[in-house]
Amino acid sequence: MLQVKMGSQWGKVWKMHFGDYAVVSGKSGWATSGTKGNFFNTKTEDKSTQKFSFILVNKTADSARVNAANNIQVKSLHEIEIFPHFSWGSNELVQSSHNFSAFININSDTSQAWGLFMNVTNARDALGSYEAFLTNGERKVFIIPASSDKNGNGGISSPASGYELQENGKSIGAVQYFGGGMLGMNKNIVWIYNQLDPTFKLVLAAAITALLQIKVTAPGF
Repeated sequence: MLQVKMGSQWGKVWKMHFGDYAVVSGKSGWATSGTKGNFFNTKTEDKSTQKFSFILVNKTADSARVNAANNIQVKSLHEIEIFPHFSWGSNELVQSSHNFSAFININSDTSQAWGLFMNVTNARDALGSYEAFLTNGERKVFIIPASSDKNGNGGISSPASGYELQENGKSIGAVQYFGGGMLGMNKNIVWIYNQLDPTFKLVLAAAITALLQIKVTAPGF
């Protein structure tokens, strides 16, 4: 178990570190956003993109360079006032989608690149969808939401939350980004299976750091 220390912040990139791993540099790109709608703006679509990058090192000479992009799209309905005190339509969320991607390169192994992909969709008239994984084209690590509310019945009002990383059905890592309770104390904690190859552990640490970066800057994701 590795406690995450947040350190200082460059723009929106945190200089976090845990165990043998530390972010030594980071850069946040300009956030872009836009809105389009119909003639009366009763239907709108909002899009925003935030890019960032950082370098994560371990206690050897190895480092991981991460380039990431966080994309949010929201479709909404809006009521329109026809006469004073009389409106037509409704104000409601139709669909929201959150797409996050990060590309990881290790300096000691330039032959391989890893990609982290996460997509979360919520819709008014349909069940939401979730898909997240880390891959180099040959290996695939699934990123599975985890919670202290194990039964998933809402019995815990504010459960601890995080992700479990699984490969071939075996847990090889995890991250907690919220500790539960009113204050969510001790929220950022990382676990990495100790018997993994050091290079692969660095890949996992870089992916987990990318996830923590977006949970800090976009906690609704």
